[in-house]
Amino acid sequence: MKLHTLAPAKGATKSEKRIGRGPGSGHGKTATRGSNGAKSRSGYSRKIGFEGGQMPIQRRLPKFGFKNPNRVEYKAVNLSALQAVSDKYNVTVIDPDVLINAGLASKNDLVKILAKGELTAKLEVKADAFSAAAIAKIEEKGGTATKL
Repeated sequence: MKLHTLAPAKGATKSEKRIGRGPGSGHGKTATRGSNGAKSRSGYSRKIGFEGGQMPIQRRLPKFGFKNPNRVEYKAVNLSALQAVSDKYNVTVIDPDVLINAGLASKNDLVKILAKGELTAKLEVKADAFSAAAIAKIEEKGGTATKL
């Protein structure tokens, strides 16, 4: 086998359809574009959303919704997750860096601690926000909840 003998398998390739090459080809005259209309002309390009003159869907449907530009979104982390991190990594101070290393938050996330689950260790927790119940549970075990 040599490079100049390589060829695709039989039937793997087709010859290109030669359009507009006379009546004998079967693709002459209108060149497979049908008779008249914008689509048969050169330079035709349909506007985005054009539905042939029918009122387009983006104009038929009403406007709705609102995106609040001032919304602050927090990554929720439960006390049960903090207890698991404390047990796994043997730490008593839990701050955003510890949560990022544990995979519970990303670098740019704001973290809010929620009260779901039980806490058994005395933890010093630093986060962007806390629920009132979470603060109560943390302080009940002798820990501290500090807002950043």
